Amino acid sequence: MEASEDWLVESLRLYQDFHAFDLSGATRVLEWIGDKGVFVAGYESPPKNEILHLSLPLRLSVKENQGLFPERDFNVCHGGFSDKPVFDLKHVPETRLLVTSGLPGCSLQVWQIAEDSDVIQAVNTIAVHEEEGNLWPKMAVFSSVAPGILHGVRLSSLRFTDLESQKTTYTSGTGDSEVLSNLQILGANTFAFCCTSGRLGLVDIRQKWAPHESLVSSPGSGGRRWCAEVRNRAQHPGPSIASLGSDGQLCLLDPRDLCHPVSSVQCPVPIPSPDPELMRVTWAPVLDNCLAISGFDGTIQIYDVTSWGEVGTQIEPLFVHKGHIFLDAHEQDSTPLVTTHIWHPSKPRTLLSAANDASLHVWDWVDLHGST
Repeated sequence: MEASEDWLVESLRLYQDFHAFDLSGATRVLEWIGDKGVFVAGYESPPKNEILHLSLPLRLSVKENQGLFPERDFNVCHGGFSDKPVFDLKHVPETRLLVTSGLPGCSLQVWQIAEDSDVIQAVNTIAVHEEEGNLWPKMAVFSSVAPGILHGVRLSSLRFTDLESQKTTYTSGTGDSEVLSNLQILGANTFAFCCTSGRLGLVDIRQKWAPHESLVSSPGSGGRRWCAEVRNRAQHPGPSIASLGSDGQLCLLDPRDLCHPVSSVQCPVPIPSPDPELMRVTWAPVLDNCLAISGFDGTIQIYDVTSWGEVGTQIEPLFVHKGHIFLDAHEQDSTPLVTTHIWHPSKPRTLLSAANDASLHVWDWVDLHGST
């Protein structure tokens, strides 16, 4: 209890703003709709998992330091129920459509946000033919073409499905059976993939399958699981791909040479990720050279990558969010695990994070180092 009380006092100095919300069930989904709304979705036992559209607290727009506000000041705008766990959710930009993925992985569910009510309702399903045990399709949305979803469990099953016609307009056409960790759209016709082995690739859908990729797994990746994110090219020049291993190894890569990391560092994580599917590495959309990682314990670590060395550098985070551990005074043997986090699209130091105890936080951290 003493540690929790110390953190509560310290939080007045650590945060420009802080809001906490208790969901009815834990989420591993945080998906923006505009810059004032976010989707969450349950992933626990069927038959009913909530999908909610929440509006962010209005007090986030207040400039001065407000300290800690652990209160229910998110508002529910729309809601619905899924009859299976939701492991991934994507909002289709400039539409009222959502697509969800989860177990069993035999289909994707398409949802519509009602215009004249507060309901999120299921409107369609997309059949997935490669259902495999505990694997489910990873997804990404192309926003500059007709509404559609890129999805697949393995490289061999990658395809693009038009949401209106349900027709498949692109397939990878490869027999490669590597399991996908995540997908990310880069442009009107290009996307990136990361496999669980650490293999990375950049793909142009206008061409026959010939990705620009790392031909081998990430250096020394034996037994580890990986995820990755590509930084927006309009941001600061330099390495734009961050690849995170389940032991805390973090590699920065130049997309022109995916076989040789520009930097390879070891993040100070307490243990390897207990659930690598929950690992996240995300670039800050507004702050130059800042990224965040989670999925190892009850914290989110933020780093400034500016001065990282080439290989084997030991690093320390710029900031660590410990609210999921201390806010509800968890016992030592029941420390929560962060399930996901996202940066606010326009507020430089504001993030949202969720944990497996059903807590949802939105926090604006203070850079005590003054380095960014």
